[in-house]
Amino acid sequence: MVPKGWTHTTFDKHVDCLTGFAFKSDNYSNAEDDIRLLRGDNIEPGNLRWREAKYWPKGELNNLEKYYLADGDFVIALDRTWVSSGLKVAEVTPSDLPCLLVQRVARIRAKATLEQSLLRQYFSGHKFEQHVKSVQTATAVPHISPNDIKEFTVSLPPILEQKKIAKILSTWDRAIRTTEQLLANSQQQKKALMQQLLTGKKRLLDNNGIKSRVSKTPYATLPSDWGETAMEEVSSFITKGATPTTYGFDWQDAGIPFLRSECVGEDGFKESGLAFICDEAHEVMKRSKVFTGDLLITITGNVGRVCKLPGHICEANINQHIAKITLNPQQVNTDFIYHCLQDIKYRKSFERITTGQAYPQISLVQVRDVIIPLPSIDEQEKISTVLTSADKEIEALQRELNALKQEKKALMQQLLTGKRRVF
Repeated sequence: MVPKGWTHTTFDKHVDCLTGFAFKSDNYSNAEDDIRLLRGDNIEPGNLRWREAKYWPKGELNNLEKYYLADGDFVIALDRTWVSSGLKVAEVTPSDLPCLLVQRVARIRAKATLEQSLLRQYFSGHKFEQHVKSVQTATAVPHISPNDIKEFTVSLPPILEQKKIAKILSTWDRAIRTTEQLLANSQQQKKALMQQLLTGKKRLLDNNGIKSRVSKTPYATLPSDWGETAMEEVSSFITKGATPTTYGFDWQDAGIPFLRSECVGEDGFKESGLAFICDEAHEVMKRSKVFTGDLLITITGNVGRVCKLPGHICEANINQHIAKITLNPQQVNTDFIYHCLQDIKYRKSFERITTGQAYPQISLVQVRDVIIPLPSIDEQEKISTVLTSADKEIEALQRELNALKQEKKALMQQLLTGKRRVF
């Protein structure tokens, strides 16, 4: 039911939808002082990126005025509009200008009956994403048409109420952007800390005057008072898992947690991808039992992602795409090794091993042979304390960001449907 004073309508009546010009690639310019061309490749979910930008000569701009974009315009890639990270829709900002609209990209600009900034909320909502998925063609290059965009249905309040709704939601957007920036800053600071602490360039003990030496680890050099060793020398057990169906067991709705490669994310453990097996299957697969604190590393596909089994999971099992590393606590600090393996230098060393493989994978032997830095236990603990503290700050900001997004989503559902009115 449409709220009093609102109209059930389509974008067609309230937006100006323009598709870009067919610029000839033979005439593209490489001069950065020419005009940038906004192509579908320049659109990411929520952002415009200008890496490998194409340009159009300033001397060839006749009859192209209508293709100039303006601050606040929205652009939608008509090819591969939906990707795994979201919809390829973005808002044009002053830093993107000047630029020209290229074919297979649509520019959306509100008419007088629609508040322009409210478009941001419609395009970021679940309803528009579902609309795109439903109309996107199932061809080699999935695409949508300008008419598909125009046919999107909305319940539209009067223009004054639109402005108030847009103002309220924009406040949430600013809070989300601020938190995202704080999160990005904290992540960058942690990376810088890792580069300093895990290589010994910054010491947490009084070791002034210690010289560096060449290292076989992914780090070029280490302090001369640090050792280094193969992973198997400081581990009590390294193995990989299997699939329970191989042993005749079915998946369960509850039971022993079973980790698949999706559980090992870029930034640590992820609940997504978690499955369950029965106690009997767990016992049959006892070699691949994992316990709180064990390190888990992906050995196929996106190799080298690492996580620790978190404290709220006392015991679990893993599939064949994950290797588990049980470290010897008398020799190494588990958190220290975890932070080492999280470092991009280790990820790149694994990627080098898999270069040229049709299906990237590393063997258990290669996991066991990984060379790791070995400062004293005391220094390992101090380093891990600092980096774990940085992790906790990042996790807190991520929780705050997730909460803001959820709260805004709930508010959008109320405001854009008229369940909650603002007058």
